[in-house]
Order: sequence, then C-alpha cells, then structure tokens
Amino acid sequence: MRSVKTRWRWRYALLLAPLTLCLVMVLLDWLFPLPLQQVQPARVVVAEDGSPLWRFADEHGVWRYPVTPEEVAPAYLQALLTYEDRWFWQHPGINPFSIARAAWQDLSHGQVISGGSTLTMQVARLIDPQPRTLQGKAVQAWRALQLEWHLSKRDILTLYLNRAPFGGTVEGVGAASWSWLGKPPSQLTKGEAALLAVLPQAPSRLRPDRWPERAQAARDKVLDRLAQYHVWSAQEVAEVRQEPVWLPPRQIPQMAPLLARRLLAQSPDNKIVSTIDPELQRQLEGLASNLKPQLPPRTSLAILVVDHTTMKVRGYVGSVDFNDQSRFGQVDMIASVRSPGSVLKPFVYGMALDDGLIHAESLLQDVPRRFGDYRPGNFDTGFHGPVSASDALVRSLNLPAVQVLEAVGPKNVTARLRNVGLNLRFPAGAEPNLSLILGGTGARMDELLAAYSAFARNGNAAQLRWLSNQPLVERRLLSPGAAWVVRRILAGEAQPPASGELPRVVPLAWKTGTSYGYRDAWAMGINPRWLIGIWVGRPDATPVAGQYGFASAVPILNQVNSILMPRLGNSPPQDPRPASVTTSAICWPGGQPLPAGDDNCRQRRFGWVINHTIPPTLLAAGQESLTGLRLRYWQNAQGLRVAADCPGAQAQEKLLWPLPLEPWLPAAEQRAQRLPAIDKQCPPLQQGNMLPLILTGLINGQRVQPLPGQSSLTVTVSAQGGQGSQRWWFLNGEPLEGENLKSTQQLSLDKPGDYQLVVMDEAGQLASVSFTRG
Repeated sequence: MRSVKTRWRWRYALLLAPLTLCLVMVLLDWLFPLPLQQVQPARVVVAEDGSPLWRFADEHGVWRYPVTPEEVAPAYLQALLTYEDRWFWQHPGINPFSIARAAWQDLSHGQVISGGSTLTMQVARLIDPQPRTLQGKAVQAWRALQLEWHLSKRDILTLYLNRAPFGGTVEGVGAASWSWLGKPPSQLTKGEAALLAVLPQAPSRLRPDRWPERAQAARDKVLDRLAQYHVWSAQEVAEVRQEPVWLPPRQIPQMAPLLARRLLAQSPDNKIVSTIDPELQRQLEGLASNLKPQLPPRTSLAILVVDHTTMKVRGYVGSVDFNDQSRFGQVDMIASVRSPGSVLKPFVYGMALDDGLIHAESLLQDVPRRFGDYRPGNFDTGFHGPVSASDALVRSLNLPAVQVLEAVGPKNVTARLRNVGLNLRFPAGAEPNLSLILGGTGARMDELLAAYSAFARNGNAAQLRWLSNQPLVERRLLSPGAAWVVRRILAGEAQPPASGELPRVVPLAWKTGTSYGYRDAWAMGINPRWLIGIWVGRPDATPVAGQYGFASAVPILNQVNSILMPRLGNSPPQDPRPASVTTSAICWPGGQPLPAGDDNCRQRRFGWVINHTIPPTLLAAGQESLTGLRLRYWQNAQGLRVAADCPGAQAQEKLLWPLPLEPWLPAAEQRAQRLPAIDKQCPPLQQGNMLPLILTGLINGQRVQPLPGQSSLTVTVSAQGGQGSQRWWFLNGEPLEGENLKSTQQLSLDKPGDYQLVVMDEAGQLASVSFTRG
C-alpha cells in the first residue's frame, strides 16, 4: 500500500514540476522584466540613397545606424551565424550542446577557449551586461530565455545587428559599414562580411586600421568555418583569402549638419530619410569651403538646391562652415528670417500681368516720387524715365516696381503669397506697405524658393519636400501664362524672336536682391530642372559695404548652376509656351496697338501678352487727372491751340507721354513740341503741358538739428520738374540771397525755430515745405 502511495506521489511531483517551473518562470519574468526599454533607439538622418548625413549619438556618445536583417548583405548573415551560432534558428535561446562543448574545451586546455554563448545570449549581454562569473552566466542564460519568449528570432537578430560593438562609439553593423567602409551594409562583399562578422569579438584588438594582421587572421578563421560547413565553396573562400585587410581610419558622417538637425527636430522617426543627393551635397559643401577664404570676415553664405520637377530638396548648405564660430556657422541661414531685398519683384509683376494691369512691354515710370514720408530711390541712385515692364524687372528698378505694387496692392500681394506658404514678416502692429517690394519685410529662403517654383510649374507654387515619403502639395499663385512670361523675362528672353518661337528649354533665369545697408545679398535662380537659392551676408545683420546681389551672390549662383547642368542628361525638362501667351505690337505712350502711320504711335514695341489682353499704359496714383495720356484740345484754322469757344475751334486729341517723364524725353517728344503753339488772341484755359514742381531734400513737418558741438546747420534742397529753367526761392517769405535762380540751394540755418521754404517756377507754380530747426 505504501509503495502505491509513493508511486502516486512521484507521479504528482512529475506532473506538477513542469507547471511549477512555468509558474516560477512567469514570476521571475514579472519580477525581473527584460530591460528592453533601456535600449535607446538609434536616430539617424540619411540621404535619399541611405548615406548617413550627420552623426547623432545617444546620451553615452554611441552612434548607431539602424538596420533590419533584410537591409544587410546575405553574405554577412551567413558569416555571422555560421561563426557565432549555427543553430540560432532552432535553439530556445541557449544551446546545451554548445555549452557542453565549450566546457570540455576549457577543461581540457586549462583555459577559456570558447564561451558557448548563443547569439541570443550575446544580445542578452548587450542589453543587460553581467560580470563574467557563474552567476553572471546564469543571469545571461535567463535573459536569453526571456528574449526568445518575448521576441521573434528576427527581432533578436535585429537587436544584435544594431547593438554589436565595433569599437569606440560605433555600434551595429550599419554604423560599422558606413564608418569603416563608407557603404551601406547591403553592399558588403564576402571579404568585408567575414571581417565585420568577427570584429565584435575584440573590436579594439582587431581594429583593421591599426592591426591589419590581427584582423586578417580573425577574418580567415571565419572563412575556415564557412568552408568547413560548406556554406561558401572552397573556391570562394580561396578567392576571399587573397584580399588583404587594411581599412582607413573610421569616417564620421559629416554632411548637411544644419539640415540633419532641422529634420531631427521635426520628425519623430528613428531613421529619417531625406531627399538629399549625397554626391551633389558633397560638391556644394566643397564649393562653400573653397569660397570661405574669399568672403569678408564673419560673413557666411547659404545654398539651397531643389528639383522643381519633384520639389525634392537635393542640396542644403545652411552656413559656410558649421564649425566656424567666428562666422556663426551653427546659425541656419536657410531657415532664418532676413530682408529679401528685391527678390519679391517677380511675384508682383506676375500678379499685375494676371490682373490685366500691365503686359510685358507696358510703359512704366522710373521717376522720383514721394509716398507720404516714403521716398524710394534706385540702387544706382539715378532715374531712367520711361521703361518697359520687362526692362524694369530685368534691371530691378525700384520706382517702377513700387508703381506696379501700388496698383496691385501690398495687402493683396501679401495675402496671395501667404496662401502658397510664403509668409512675409512685418513689425508688430505694422501692415503691408509699399516698402515690402524693396525689402521692407522679412522672409525665409526656403519659403522664397518654394514660391519661386511657380515660375517653373505653370504658376503652381509647391511646398519643398524634405523627406522621401513626403507628398507633393502645391497651390495656384499665378496663371501659366504669367508664370511663363516672367520666367522668360528673367532668362533674358523678354522680346519675342522674329520667328515667334523660343527654345522649349529655358536657360538660367535669375533675380538678385540686396537689403538696406548691404546686409543681405541674394540670387534666386531657375534652370531647366533646379531652383537655386543663394544668400551671402553676416548672420548678425551687420552691414558689409559693397556687398550686393549681383556682385556677391550671382557668381556663386553661376558656379552652382555649372555643377548642376551636366546632370540634366539628354532630355531636360521643357517649358513650352502656353496657349494663352501670344505676341503683339504695341505703341508707346498709349501702350496699345495702333495702325501704321498713326501719329500717336511714338514708339512701336513687340512683347508678350496674355489672353490677348493689352491694357493701356498704367498711370501712377493721382496722375489720371493731372497727367492723363489722352489730351483733348481745340485748334483754329491756323493750327494754333485755342479755347473751345474761340471762333473756328475744332476738337483734336493726342496721346502724350505722362508728364513726370518730360525731363527724360527727347525734345521732339515733350509736350511743348507735340502740341500746337498757343494762339495768344484766344488762349486755352488749361494749357495741359504743365510739369509738376516738386521740392526735395526736406519733408513737411521734419525736425532737423546740427551735429553735436556745432551751432550752424546747412541743408541741401532741390526743385524738380516745373516750367522753365529759373526758380525763385523764399525762406519765411524772404527771397534767398545769392544765386536765387538755381534749382539747387544750400540753406544755412543759424538759429533754431520754425521755417517755411517756398520755390516758384516760371509758370508760377509753387511748392513749399514747413520744418523746424532744433
């Protein structure tokens, strides 16, 4: 009876033992969970082909390049598993046969020959390091069982691929492949695979750049194992043995640091795949390095290249030298808000074309004008009188651009640009005004270049694509016709050829910009495939005398374009003329077609028009009544100009040039020559050829004061326009002494107080200004 009970006890014990063991393991797993959360995921920003751009280490300074087994060359996996753990796919985390074999070898040789660790146990040691003691081995074995319990074999292999030590601060076969070989792990040769498979055993002792003989001997051991188990053929192994082992010192990824930092902050992904072309990036960084000695002290530059067919960012140089603190190298000028100078002008001209305000050869006025307290001038400080819209844009003349902006509306322009992602920045509480066309606002290069894509994408402005999986997003900014015309103007093809056809492949179109005080020099370019943005200046916004767009930025633009053009291939993108764009002959000053021989056609020009719309000459605000083009008058039988109620008066009409252009017109085109002489017996009430008189040098209500330590003050004033050559000047009602009849005067103000200055021309016109001397 007792023996039967004993047998049943043993049976119960044998049945309960596995269950108890399972419960104990579950309890231990709960009490001592796997420290997987302590494994810091690697974060890396790579180019489109997978090349790492910049090294981002974890909190311990370790750099990793995350890979999966599918992203590693099969030869590496064969070498690794054959040498380290042939039964990896079969065992439960520990291999009793390997442990027994290792124990026998260690005992028979009296020293440690092999450890018997499986690949899973090595992963356990990597995520939870333990001392090399019996207890440490037990913990390691337990962690291996946990890994097999919680993770798949593929996940365990992935952990090893990304955590295996390769010396110093490099971990994982991905980082090792890029650091040692400069290539992705998917392209490892068999010799390289065998070498990298053995390096983690003793990464410092086997460094191939310092100890190539040791590294080769270790690699050959792997080859012996592969041949022994017939994984690779004897011939393959023999061929690999002939390859010497020598590698250059490790290469730290150092490309596009400012872009890499920017993308790392914007994306939560561990592996951020950018759209950068690594070969082009190296060329652009090399160009920046070569240009650095030529730049003034503390000056930086920025280069941005975008493929406008896809809107992928292909090259990004945010500063001239990331490591140069004297040039503020870690300030990303592509993402910085700067004054855009004149690079906004093409947008305003394009909008005016779409709004039917101008055509490509519209007559504009490059003459002095005042807008309240705002009095813009040209970069060359001179004025050119009558200019076409295309010529004004190519020469970047300021007064015609302000005239066009005034017609389109600053708020309208700002809103339309904001709609496509170009956010113009203004001081707090300030509204868009006419100064924005000359750089009186703030903008970022990346947003500017994205908006410039409208000139290459049929009027659609698309957002830049920073990541390879980022969708293309675009919005309408201009009509296809307006975008095409502006791009052709910027490319030097403003005039239609005699044949009426232009090449479908557009040459480099470009626009410069210079901000107030020579703080920012810009050049924006569009070639058949790429958008190019160039900025030169000091990041701290200090003025640099003589630094402006054409001299500082355009040469760099041309060098970048020279780098890009060989990449076009045999089928570059084309830009055919839209059906909405036609050519037309127009006449100045009216701006519309006139039949041959018409006396009102004072200058015939040919230009591009959109939708057959040919608007008349755009007049500046306030000129419609004062200086209108179409002048109606009466003349008698003798051909003299008379009043309407004079005997024999016949109504006549002429197209005249806007009055502010008179000083720049040939004598034969001025109103005094174009209009008949006045009949003194019956003169017209309004002569219609009076040029306005303008006083410059002082602003109404201005307060002026002498320099510190001086009691007297001299102010230069001038009179522009008006009739005749003589001027009469009066200060507080008293005629000025000396040469009173000149157009320019030097006012000597010896006493503080209020002053009124009046100037009169030969026709009796008056211009005045009141000011105070402090």
